[in-house]
Amino acid sequence: MRRVMGLGGVKTMLIELEKIACFGVAGNFTGHLEQAGEDKDFTKVKTAEANAPKAVFPTYLPRGSSSAQTPDFLHVYPFDEYSIIFPEGEDKLQIEPECAIVFDVDWQGNKVLSLTPLVFSASNDCSIRKQGATKISQKKNWGPSSKGFAANHIKIDHFGPGGILDRYRIASFLVRGDQVFPYGEDSAIKDYSYFYDKLNAWLINRFNEQKDEGPAENINAYLNESERPTRFMVSVGATRYTDFGKTNFLKVGDYALVVLYPGDVYSPSEIIHRAVRDNLEEDDISVLRQEIIVKGEVV
Repeated sequence: MRRVMGLGGVKTMLIELEKIACFGVAGNFTGHLEQAGEDKDFTKVKTAEANAPKAVFPTYLPRGSSSAQTPDFLHVYPFDEYSIIFPEGEDKLQIEPECAIVFDVDWQGNKVLSLTPLVFSASNDCSIRKQGATKISQKKNWGPSSKGFAANHIKIDHFGPGGILDRYRIASFLVRGDQVFPYGEDSAIKDYSYFYDKLNAWLINRFNEQKDEGPAENINAYLNESERPTRFMVSVGATRYTDFGKTNFLKVGDYALVVLYPGDVYSPSEIIHRAVRDNLEEDDISVLRQEIIVKGEVV
């Protein structure tokens, strides 16, 4: 799928998402892992600071000439703008509302040298809540249409305080029948535990140095087997859930809605009102709306 990214209809670049290595960040919003019941998976993971993210995990990797270390399921393209296929044999599926960032990547030998942020977009890093998964990625990519990445990508002017991302917020909703329920806490993107330069430096370290231990994986080995992709997409962390979101799992027929919006233009109450009316299509809003379906349905 070829996507033209831009803000206000201005074409800025052409990105082939299938050629991009895609990742998520675990534990970058204080309290999310505890709400999801996954904090115990990271009890032995050592971090530099108490509020530091726990790990980078892969969701999709382009296939290279070798896949000796990369699990085969990670080469299955999981992104769909319009639907999530409910995983067979599972019953606990949750929206993970996130800000996703596309980076240009510079390499030095087999190591990531630098990351340059290009655009951001709404992401649903949808997750299965299940016991027995040994790696985070096993809960993330269960085949086609298991994740979401919004088509309206917004250009990053400056990845630091004072830049466009300072203005943006993340909201998410579960639409069930004619009812709309706030699913994640409406949160400022700049309130991620690690963001801007701190996140950038942490990501580079994890891409190069993260070991295959506990729920984490050796990302550098995977990236080199994928022949060192020159673009990454990273969903940088899920927000905390509302009381409704903590206890209500997705069902077939529901819609998952993730919205990134400028808080200086729209209020949270206006975003909820627009969500109820399904009226969120604006150049300065990145919105992802996915129907939960069973395998074989066509959306």
